[in-house]
Amino acid sequence: MTLKSLKKPFFLLCAGVMIIILGGFGGIVFDRYAVPSLASVPALANFSIFKKLTERVTVINKTEQVIIREDDSVEKIVSQSATAVVNIVALAQEGTAVTKEGVTTTGVLLTNDGLVATYSEKPFSTSDIHYSMLLFDGTIHPALFIGYDSLVNLSFFRLSDAVNTPAIALANSDDARVGKKLIAIGNTSGDYQNRLAVGILSNNNRVFNLSGKTVSSSEKWEGVFEMDADKLTSFVGGPAIGWNGEMIGLVGSLTIDNMTKTFLIPSNVVRASLDRAIRGTLAERPLFGAYYLPLTKTLALELGLARDRGALIYSPSGKTGLALIADSPAMKAGLQSGDIIVSIGNTEITLDTPLPEVLTRFNKGDTVDILIIRNQEERTVTVHL
Repeated sequence: MTLKSLKKPFFLLCAGVMIIILGGFGGIVFDRYAVPSLASVPALANFSIFKKLTERVTVINKTEQVIIREDDSVEKIVSQSATAVVNIVALAQEGTAVTKEGVTTTGVLLTNDGLVATYSEKPFSTSDIHYSMLLFDGTIHPALFIGYDSLVNLSFFRLSDAVNTPAIALANSDDARVGKKLIAIGNTSGDYQNRLAVGILSNNNRVFNLSGKTVSSSEKWEGVFEMDADKLTSFVGGPAIGWNGEMIGLVGSLTIDNMTKTFLIPSNVVRASLDRAIRGTLAERPLFGAYYLPLTKTLALELGLARDRGALIYSPSGKTGLALIADSPAMKAGLQSGDIIVSIGNTEITLDTPLPEVLTRFNKGDTVDILIIRNQEERTVTVHL
């Protein structure tokens, strides 16, 4: 066989190999790109060939990583609310600080005419003490202490020369639910500088009483929010806001059994106290004079009580003299340790309407009828507040 006779089969073989290679490559391209495109055309999508072909097509979506700078987002959320946070500085009359520690307190502007609220277990002094407010714009303003609400441990100040100050927006705390994201704002540094803490509303503690004791007091508010942020003691007196910028509560603290407990006074409670401060009626809250335990289903089971709602007048020793304040309206009305207060007027005592909240609807000098259970029998007692 000559060389010339071998050329033709060789060229045919090479041509066949090229056809196979190009055909395979074309098939891959057609399968990966052309088939999905053709199958997406409505007029062709119903043909069985495209249905079968597209069943073998795997579409890999492109995933992009998006990085959200949460710290910047928090800063934007608090940007407006933070302008209502103030630094309260107490100075002795000669101009020196009262003490080296604890002379500054966080407060929050509640009205545009310069009314400030803060949390304190005791009233601020009004003798030989001057108060100043550091505002967000760097200005310093003199302030007057105008009143203390002993029910909710809130102190109120008014800026002496305030004109159109910022004011924080108050949310409806009745709408707040466990799990809500919160941001606490505090300002207690030597210079004006806000600090932030991010957390959630972890609990609606309806049986926590501000008495600071193991038993509740009829003269202290009952029912607070709890927030799971770290070191909230640095934010006492400041607001805790939702992510819409509205204040859900005001940060407070109590020392109970040598342990500090932080919490939030709900904004609706702050609003009611603010209304009294504006009207000048903080001192008109009534005195009842009883220590008690708020009844719950669990407590009723533990004590073997048939009723799981109401306020059980109580002292750990069981003595009436320790459950009632001496010469108080409750004692004068003949109430005893072990009595269960069922209702005051037409309002039943429950966790939603606790004893202190119902009493605050009245003023000093009012006379109220109280329904109690004593020795498993109901009776009505009249109390002159």
